[in-house]
Order: sequence, then structure tokens, then C-alpha cells
Amino acid sequence: MLQNIENLENPSNSNDSNRVLKYHVETYGCQMNVYDSEIVSSMLEKSGYVKTEDIFSADAIFLNTCSVREKAEETVHNRLINFKGLKRRKPHLLLGVLGCMAQNLKDSILESKPYVDVILGPDSYRRLPEIIKSRERLEDHFVDTKLSKFEVYENMFPSRKEGVNAWISIMRGCDKFCTFCIVPFTRGRERSRSIQSILDEARNAVEQGFLEITLLGQNVNSFNSPEGKFPELLDQLARVEGVKRIRYTSPHPQDINDDLLQVMSSHDNICNYIHLPLQSGSDRILSRMNRTYTKKEFLELAEKIRFYMPDCSISTDIIVGFPGESDSDFQDTLDVMSIVKFNSSYKFKYSSRPGTKAAEFSDHIEEDIKQKRLDEVIELQKKITLDINSTYSNRVVKVLIEKNSKKSDSQWSGRTDGNTWVVFDKQNESIKDFVDVKISGTKGVTLFGEIV
Repeated sequence: MLQNIENLENPSNSNDSNRVLKYHVETYGCQMNVYDSEIVSSMLEKSGYVKTEDIFSADAIFLNTCSVREKAEETVHNRLINFKGLKRRKPHLLLGVLGCMAQNLKDSILESKPYVDVILGPDSYRRLPEIIKSRERLEDHFVDTKLSKFEVYENMFPSRKEGVNAWISIMRGCDKFCTFCIVPFTRGRERSRSIQSILDEARNAVEQGFLEITLLGQNVNSFNSPEGKFPELLDQLARVEGVKRIRYTSPHPQDINDDLLQVMSSHDNICNYIHLPLQSGSDRILSRMNRTYTKKEFLELAEKIRFYMPDCSISTDIIVGFPGESDSDFQDTLDVMSIVKFNSSYKFKYSSRPGTKAAEFSDHIEEDIKQKRLDEVIELQKKITLDINSTYSNRVVKVLIEKNSKKSDSQWSGRTDGNTWVVFDKQNESIKDFVDVKISGTKGVTLFGEIV
């Protein structure tokens, strides 16, 4: 799309008072960034801007960025290079970088991309209306990357796209300091919203037509407000009229306890699904990662989850090739996968992030070894997922219809409460309907069936 920038004609006069100002936001990274972009969109719309997907007609473009992995940073840098020509032909264009990359790499952005006007860290979005108001006087860069001990964007409802699921951020920051992770340095320390403000946002989402709520936080179950901790929040949220499904991500195993599991098992609208990040199955590597649990403790926790919720789906995160990971350490990870039998997993090669403790280790793993181990993990997970999904044959599952199938407009696609995608032929249903589907087969991570 951007290869035609050089052929753009000069834009219309930015001082035309009758022209509607438009904004464009691009989001990279995690679901928290998606939510933050919705907050940013709400602020821009209150400042008189209208959303556009056409970058050529935009008066303000913001890239909401991620620093968790090197590839995400490279993508944003390349995107900014592409915007250079657009900025030259539209001098009034307000170009901004938001989020974790802005927080972590502001100096390099200012040095290599001087045409970027605004750089805001994840705790500075409240400055946007001020920036918009003073845009005519903006002669230099506007930079604010200060981390806050208090900012949680309380009582600021996001501007959401239509859909089934509404993301709700309940806490920000992280106190765990895993040695591979840059998040504590880009998003600051943990702080939580009030339970009442979260309940208000959930009710607002229901009024907008959303049926499912997904709670977000860097360590979502570390939530701790004066009104109660995470189990108390979940219990109260499950009682909000109109909330049909509740999910949350991403938890830390250390903060999953009996109170939480009891609440989950006592409410039908809290999904039978937990994302349980493993990262590694080796005690030595877990210690190096500062993950605060052992292989034995992780296995006991997975067993406890399925004691409270026998049919609970469990997904995970796995990092291969962490510095110093031996063949034996890697085998421990495969062993845990085989024992727990995760329904699905997010698998990554270790990516060194400057500023983290792990980046200082001297025994980094060769790229070809990391790739070989990643391939092994992918293959094992494929087998485990296929084995689990095969047990659904001829079973009837409850599915919430979310969208058209990617491969056919004559089919629906939706999820079980265990977060498994199901594809089936359309009859007279609509998006947001709950239907019973009898499973007839499986392919990859997807189930196939027919409405009964």
C-alpha cells in the first residue's frame, strides 16, 4: 500500500475549517495494546476526530507499539520509514509512536525518525487532547514517557469495534521481573483499578451489545484493589446481568490459588479455560528466568485446576533456546507438555531484549538449535491438540457464533467456552447466537460439526 506514497499529490489545506479531521491507529503486540488503542481512539474522537482506515486521508496517525520481541520493533521501524514520504507531502500530518516501543526506544526514534512528532509511553495517553489542541503551535517533538505509579485510565471507556468480545484492562504493570521480559521497564509497576470501575465498564460493554468480557493485565490475577483481589472481582463480574462469558489473560502461575479456582467452578459464565504460561519445564532454566515456581509445582497446579474443573482447557506459553538451555533442559519442557497435555500453546524462540538480565548472560543458544527445538515443540503440540480434539467426535458442544468462516461464507465460526474454534454450516442463526453443535471431525486446531 505504501509503495505509492511518492506519487501522492499535495494535500488540501490543513487550515480548512470545514474539513473533518481524521485519525488512523495501528496496533502491534498484545491484547493490552488493542485495549490501549481503543482508549486512544476514544480520546481522539472526543477531540473531534473521525476514524479512518485510509492512511492517505488521515490527519493524525498513531502506531501503538510493542517491545516484547525484536521482530515487532523491526516491523514498526519499517512502517515509520514508509511514512516518511507521506509526512513530507502532508506537513500538517501528526505522526506519533505510542506504547512500549516509545517508552523503550524514544532516543533512537528521535535520532533516526526526526519526522515523528509525538512519542508517548503507555502511561501518557491522557496528554493526547492537549497535544491535539496545540497541534497548530507544535513546532518540536512532544515526548512524554514517564512511568506512573497510579495511572490505570480509571473510568475512561474505550471506543470499541463491533463484535462479540470486549477487552477490559483491570490492572497495569508487572512486579514479577522475569529475566527475559522488558515489560516491567516499559509499563512500570503493578497497580489495579477499582472493582466498581471495572463493573461499570462491563455494564457499558453489555449495553453496547458485547456478550463476552476478557479481563486484561500483564499479570491479570495479581489484581489487588482495596475492594478485593482477583477472585472477588471475578465473582462480582460473573453476576453482572448480560455478561454471558468471562475470560482473562495473562495470569502468572504463582497467583492461581484455591479461592480463584473455587470462584471459576461456581459460575457457569466464567469460561472453562485457563492460560497457564509454562515458559520452560526445567527447574534450572525456570530459576534463571526468575519464574518463581518449579516443574513439580507447575504440574501440581495443572492437576489442581483439573480437580476443580475436570474439563478445563489449558493453554500455555513456551520459550525455547533460553540462554544456557541444554538438551536435557529442553527435554524437561517436552516432558511437561506430554504430562499436562495443553490444548494449545504459544511457542517462541528466545529473543534477547536489551535492558533485561537475560540479555547479559554469556551462554546464548545458536539460532539453528533454537529453530530445531521450536520445530520439535510445534510438532508435539500438533499431536497433543489433535489427540484432544479427536475426543470431541460425536460430542455436542455449546458454541458462541463470532464470525463467518474464513474459508466459506456459508459457514459460521465460533468458540467453545474452552476456547476451541468450531466451524459449521449456516442455517438461520446470527452472530452472537449460542448454538449446540455436534462435532463430526477435526483439522489442525479447529473442530467441525453441525447444528443439532
